[in-house]
Amino acid sequence: MKNIFKMLMLFCVCIACNNDDDVNNDATNQTQCNYQGFSYLDASNNDQTLIAEAELNTQFFPNASNGPYGASGIEIVSNTSAPSLFFVTNVIALNQTGTGYLTLDNGQEQTVTVTCQRAGTAVGDEIRLDVVYGNIEVEFCVIIDEVVL
Repeated sequence: MKNIFKMLMLFCVCIACNNDDDVNNDATNQTQCNYQGFSYLDASNNDQTLIAEAELNTQFFPNASNGPYGASGIEIVSNTSAPSLFFVTNVIALNQTGTGYLTLDNGQEQTVTVTCQRAGTAVGDEIRLDVVYGNIEVEFCVIIDEVVL
């Protein structure tokens, strides 16, 4: 059970990652990433960080010639944590929704739906991406570590 989505299902019966977009406007990540990293909101309305931001390396590729899958994009990688993680998406514009690809523990690549809720382009900028796989929603709230030209 190294697949993070299976692990999430064990943690809680029902997941809705409203730690950034809840209807009461009191979400913990509403205006800034208070829980940086790869996280979700559990069934008790508590933020749970699966991989801390410090264990994630985030690269922004502004040029289509060197970005993921031939377009500008974001790559987020963690080889130091359990689970290991590789995530890539071309969804980089604020409020844009599209496709991303997530691989955990060198397993099978999963196609996920990504919504960009905070965009950035420079080292130190914060990026916030909602990631949905089936009925499971998680969030990346990360800082750009490197811009690859």
